[in-house]
Amino acid sequence: MEEIATTAGVSKQTVYSHFSDKEQLFFEIVLATTGEIDELVRLVASTLDSTADLEKDLRRLARIFIAALMDPKLLRLRRLVIANADRFPELGTAWYSQGFERVLSTLASSFAQLAKRKLLRISDPVLAADHFVGMLLWIPVNRAMFTGNHAEYTARQLERYADAAVSAFLTGHS
Repeated sequence: MEEIATTAGVSKQTVYSHFSDKEQLFFEIVLATTGEIDELVRLVASTLDSTADLEKDLRRLARIFIAALMDPKLLRLRRLVIANADRFPELGTAWYSQGFERVLSTLASSFAQLAKRKLLRISDPVLAADHFVGMLLWIPVNRAMFTGNHAEYTARQLERYADAAVSAFLTGHS
């Protein structure tokens, strides 16, 4: 707390007046990052809801999404939240629901609209969104999470994973 106060240029007492303890401060810092997901939510909705070329737009979205998921800052934060999930289950729940789940929900809504337009064959849009994002996450994010090496992939390699996920998804749903 002292280090935070010094960095902020305030007294330790001032920090404690805003945050009752280190846990509350940790909680607030982590949850403050969920606002960064707003742009991704807007991108999902705007890209897919008005698509004239589903494959092209889904590839573009997948590439942006996988690049965001592989951001070193996000990977570190993800590890931190997972490592503290037993101690602070409400933090993990809040971070997931205010961040990742919002993207999944928006993606599911977009998939439902695409199904209504007969651009996708989907009976369960939520499950389809989970499958789509799961294909993006599985290899690069899991490897980075377990090894701590987020720099292992080039942009081209990540694009390849994104394109493969889109191809597999469209094979199953179009």
